[in-house]
Amino acid sequence: MIQLYETGAYLLNGTELVADTPDAQAVLQSKLGSAPSKEEAAKNTIAYGILADHNTSGNMEKLQVKFDKLTSHDITFVGIIQTARASGLEKFPVPYVLTNCHNSLCAVGGTINEDDHMFGLTCAKKYGGVYVPPHQAVIHQFAREMLACGGGMILGSDSHTRYGALGTMAMGEGGPELVKQLLEQTYDIDMPGVIGVYMTGAPVPGVGPQDVALAIIGAVFANGYVKNKVMEFVGPGVANLSADFRIGVDVMTTETTCLSSIWRTDDKIKEFYEIHGRGGDYKELNPGAVTYYDGIIHVELDKVKPMIAMPFHPSNTYTIDELNANLMDILDDVEKKALVSLDGKVDFSLKDKVRDGKLYVEQGIIAGCAGGGFENICAAADILRGSGIGSDAFTLSVYPASTPIYMEIAKNGVLADLMATGAVVKTAFCGPCFGAGDTPANNALSIRHSTRNFPNREGSKIQNGQISSVALMDARSIAATAANKGYLTPATDFAGEYTNPVYHFESSIYENRVFDSKGVADPSVEIQFGPNIKDWPAMSALTDNIVLKVVSEIHDPVTTTDELIPSGETSSYRSNPLGLAEFTLSRKDPAYVGRAKEVQAAEKARTDGQDPCTALAELAPVMETVKDSFGNVSPDNTGIGSTIFAVKPGDGSAREQAASCQKVLGGWANIANEYATKRYRSNLINWGMLPFLIPEGELPFANGDYLFVPDIKKAVEEKAGEIKAYNASDSMKEFTMQLGDLTDDEREIILKGCLINYNRK
Repeated sequence: MIQLYETGAYLLNGTELVADTPDAQAVLQSKLGSAPSKEEAAKNTIAYGILADHNTSGNMEKLQVKFDKLTSHDITFVGIIQTARASGLEKFPVPYVLTNCHNSLCAVGGTINEDDHMFGLTCAKKYGGVYVPPHQAVIHQFAREMLACGGGMILGSDSHTRYGALGTMAMGEGGPELVKQLLEQTYDIDMPGVIGVYMTGAPVPGVGPQDVALAIIGAVFANGYVKNKVMEFVGPGVANLSADFRIGVDVMTTETTCLSSIWRTDDKIKEFYEIHGRGGDYKELNPGAVTYYDGIIHVELDKVKPMIAMPFHPSNTYTIDELNANLMDILDDVEKKALVSLDGKVDFSLKDKVRDGKLYVEQGIIAGCAGGGFENICAAADILRGSGIGSDAFTLSVYPASTPIYMEIAKNGVLADLMATGAVVKTAFCGPCFGAGDTPANNALSIRHSTRNFPNREGSKIQNGQISSVALMDARSIAATAANKGYLTPATDFAGEYTNPVYHFESSIYENRVFDSKGVADPSVEIQFGPNIKDWPAMSALTDNIVLKVVSEIHDPVTTTDELIPSGETSSYRSNPLGLAEFTLSRKDPAYVGRAKEVQAAEKARTDGQDPCTALAELAPVMETVKDSFGNVSPDNTGIGSTIFAVKPGDGSAREQAASCQKVLGGWANIANEYATKRYRSNLINWGMLPFLIPEGELPFANGDYLFVPDIKKAVEEKAGEIKAYNASDSMKEFTMQLGDLTDDEREIILKGCLINYNRK
């Protein structure tokens, strides 16, 4: 059902592929009478055209992009606006939508969630933005309904910022990248590769967008086939997918580690815009007559079967039929993988879910930007209609992605049908995706049409001995499982009819409730602050040399941002940099915060003009060792910070706090074999942290060791390819690190100590 080309390929007239083999030019010549070069044909991708329209550098190899619109939700917009305010923000220069779909439930931490909301409302008024109140829409559904436009570009501070199915190239990045746009700076990247996702056929009844998405993720995540590239969806199969179906596949492209996505558009997308009263925002997009792609993912839609991504990653995929046929073997493999993800901190078992040879699950969730679409909910209702979910442990919750969708299912009877089965239908809320709602019982298994199933994404807390888990599935198979009283069932077993009701969008909902400044700022408005909203602490510029203590060492194959800074219960504290930092690595390495603070005390003493060794006694012999080799080292020219080592950190969320929390605790670097995503590495850089790289298999230090990096400031300034460092805890053993490619602005940000300092220049 999924085939990956080993080479690039040419796409002819949007329908025919010619692999980039030695005889490709001859094949093109015979078919077309001409044979354009790869370089010329690559300019015919949809992605190239959109990037060219938004690039301000004049050099298509080194892009400096300005986005048309921005969007953030309520666990990111406070920090973003606070950072921009510290740098002189006076007005939002482009439309900026502030949604409230993550901290919607004001039950944790007293008033602080609603305080953040009021901060957002008053900032939208003061700076000329758009404010979407809680329960109205999840961030990405509002953007689809009201923000996307053909050929446009949107930057969002949520990793699932993906509107490619509507012809909008959207990217999810950490908050500092939005700050740059607010300050009318640019998003700087090398021209990304473009991978064609060539679709043929049509899905069989019962197969939904999550099934197609999981099949793709399973094929490309581990091998990095699309990492930091743009996925461009083309081919005759695209026409066989509804707008909702395309959107459901598109939003999950984030889990492949691609940079962004874009789709060819047609009358079905035009109709989507017209339904939402924005027909003028539609633009037909197609690749050129001869288009070159750096790789091809061939998706045979008719061969895709109902899929399941087992704990604890969206790429841990199987067909449901395959799982049911090899149940005990696959569950045994999942349990073994869990030993790595969970570090053996809790007992985890799935084999005890097997009853009479069938897998029993305790919970189903259809929610958020991936699952809460109109067609998903209606298809689930078709499967469940006339049945019930039973009175055992199994529960089913459905979260429409926006209030307009909720209103339409109320009008067409789907809401009543769902509620009659025992399902609970709730308001638009992202909580089930990141662990802030519907936490199942200890050891329970939840099946969810949402975006991620990392550890603790369902709300359990390993540090408290609690563990439950999530498997990702499509809404249709979740409904089939619900109709089967919790026993895992693919939707292709459903023999009934799908009603496919028509969607009607009620625009008055937003007109009556959403604040839209129409881009007009009102400087007289006073921003409303709550007591939890704090400014960023002062951060030092990079010193000539640095001493780094390794305060955490992580050897998992991939470290997610959830493990670097937890989601769920910490979300309410995202507006308080120091308060949130107390949770850093709490699920992975609970001793990290204490170790980092010890090192930070030494740096604080140094910046206060005191001997740093008085604050951290163990530092004294380290500094003596360093001085024996480098006599010019002194507190005046040598900063002291902490660092972590992780094999491949940064998979998952765009949250800047994965980096900023380390920074406010005195972190000055990460050391890795590879960074899982561009956005995490960018977050490190924007918070003034050095993104060091060392070769895989080499680890010239251990947790607790002190490292000395001489002339690091000079190395950054002079664009040194290699950085010499020394293990001061091991007889000054020399080793080499790299920083990778950095733009001139990124180097300056690191030298200044963070983006805030850079913008104060």
